[in-house]
Formats: sequence, structure tokens, C-alpha cells
Amino acid sequence: MTLKFENHYHELGKSFYTELDPIPLPNPKGVIFNDDELNRLGFNAFNDDELVAFFSGNQCPADAKPLAMKYAGHQFGYYNPDLGDGRGLLMAQFRDPSNKKLLDLHLKGAGMTPYSRMGDGRAVLRSSIREFLASEALYYLGIPTTRALGITTSDEPVRRESIEKATMLMRLSESHIRFGSFEHCFYTNQLDHLKALCDYTVLHHFPEAADKDNPYDQMLYTVTEKTAILIAKWQAFGFAHGVLNTDNMSITGQTFDFGPYGFMENYDPYYICNHSDDLGRYAFNKQPAIGQWNLQALIQALSPLTSDDVKSIAMEKYQQSYLDYYNQLMSEKLGLPNLKVAEKGLYQDLLDLMEGYKLIIHPSSGS
Repeated sequence: MTLKFENHYHELGKSFYTELDPIPLPNPKGVIFNDDELNRLGFNAFNDDELVAFFSGNQCPADAKPLAMKYAGHQFGYYNPDLGDGRGLLMAQFRDPSNKKLLDLHLKGAGMTPYSRMGDGRAVLRSSIREFLASEALYYLGIPTTRALGITTSDEPVRRESIEKATMLMRLSESHIRFGSFEHCFYTNQLDHLKALCDYTVLHHFPEAADKDNPYDQMLYTVTEKTAILIAKWQAFGFAHGVLNTDNMSITGQTFDFGPYGFMENYDPYYICNHSDDLGRYAFNKQPAIGQWNLQALIQALSPLTSDDVKSIAMEKYQQSYLDYYNQLMSEKLGLPNLKVAEKGLYQDLLDLMEGYKLIIHPSSGS
């Protein structure tokens, strides 16, 4: 199998990104590689040394065009226009050999970019291993997520709470376009760029919307349903993301940008996994409402291109899709797959008992 890289996001133009090569890790070494997925995707075209060189930023394939994406977003409820890939690069895109869908190859820890602000642009081994483990765990639990393809590390020192080793993680995603990507275009009044980004998103990620009367309405409805399903699965399996800012919300409905995430061990609906979330904005039990809040921010950003009644329709779709899917998952856990939403008190009573008795959640089932 020959791996052929493509660069469609590059075609949007330089207002969407900054072209930039990764800053190589010195004396890199491989830590762990997702061999099954790499082989399936065609990365067996690289030998071991070439793979380490690529995944550590020391050698880029000739047909890759690395870039740091520009976006914005609401962080803890406040709009921040000064966001972008501060320590990662979109290295290239390619087609999944099994279904020909476009995939993103993104190198996290690739060094400073124009969007790094006060950061050093590096990842560390500890957090990279956590993301590798979590993304693969979610994938095998059937929860939409980015994937981890490999980790490389070095003897370059970086300071966090202590001195740690500079590390890179290569991750795979259906897209690195965020809700905040559209917000950037909207709040800078670049409506031609907003339309271009929507057209790109429809073409490469929601082609079924292209022949609708208003493809942007349909794109939004699909994003709404994907987001509802994603968060329903998080709630059913006890996963807390921790930082559900709009710049951490994937347009394709995947778990995205792992930071201070957590899996509940004892059932606690008020579980907060982010020690900096003093007010509990992103507590476990608030994730469904935050998903709706973030979708409202996306709807506002897309308002120049969508129909007048799109907000009410999308919000109704979100609420209904979330309730239906969460009910289905929880009903299956009880062995009652035909339980109606109106009968949800049965599993809610169980959750109340689990909270009161601090019962441990089984990791394979989420219950």
C-alpha cells in the first residue's frame, strides 16, 4: 500500500493558518506506536527509523505541508480571539483506505507557533501517554474520538511543575476544525472566509448536505446530532472531558483535545476532573448543558449563512437526540433495551443509589 498525503485544508488560504515546520526533537526515540492502526492506514511504508524521524519532527515527507491552524473560541464562557495551534501542527491529510474518508494527521508538541502565547510549544511524556491511553480506551468502548498513532520523546528538558522530557504525539482525526474555527471568521466579519470554511466542511465531511436547499442548515443539524450522541456516550460511560470550550469541540463529533479528563471510579454526578475549574462549569453532570451552550455559539457563528429558524430546530434536535440516545444506552445497561424515555426514573433511581452508596463503576460497561 502506498501512502499518499493530501493538503486540502492548505487550499483554504493563509488567513486560516500559518505554514510552519515542526521544531525537531533532539535525539528522538520511540515510546509506543499503534502498530495495528499504522499498518491498516499504510504507514508500514515507513521503516522504524523513518517513522521515529517523522513522528519527532525531524523529517517530513515531501508531500506533507505542515501548518498551524488559526481559530478562536469561548473559554469558560468568555470569547477569546487569540487562539490557534499553539503546540501542534496539521502535518498532512490522507484517505482512509477502508472508506476513502479524509483524515487529519496532527503532531502535538511540535514546538512554538505564532499562537503559542506564553507556551513553549512542547508536550511532555506524562500527558502524551495519558492521551494515548484515553483515546484508545474511548475508541474500543465505541465512543467517537481522535486516535493516537505514536509517541516519541527526547532528552530536551521542559519545565512544568518539574523538569520533564519534551515529547511529541501523532494523532489521527476526521477533522481538526473546531466550533471556534467558525467563530473566528464570524467575529472578525470575514463572511467570505466563513462561507469558504463551510463549503470545505460540507465537501469533505458532510457531502450528504451538499444537495439540500440550504447545505449549511443541514451541516449544522448533523453536527448537532453528532454532538448529542457523543455527550450521551460520555454520560453513559462516566467520562468527563474537563475543558469543553468551543475551541475543543470537534465539528465531526469526536472527543477532542484531551487535557485534564477523567473517568469516574465512584459514581459522582458532580465530579470535576479539572482542578482549575473552580466553579465546576465543566463538571460531569453539566456536560449535556454545555454541549447545548457550545452549539448555540456555533449557531451564532453560522447565522449569516443559515435559515432564520435554524436555532430552534437545532436545539430541539439536540435535546431529543441526547435524551433518546442516552436513554437507549442506559436501558441496555439494565437489560431493558425497550425502555421508554418516560420510564427513565428506573435508571435514575439506580444512579441515585450508586451516588448514595459510592458504588464503583465497572470500566468496561460504565455502570
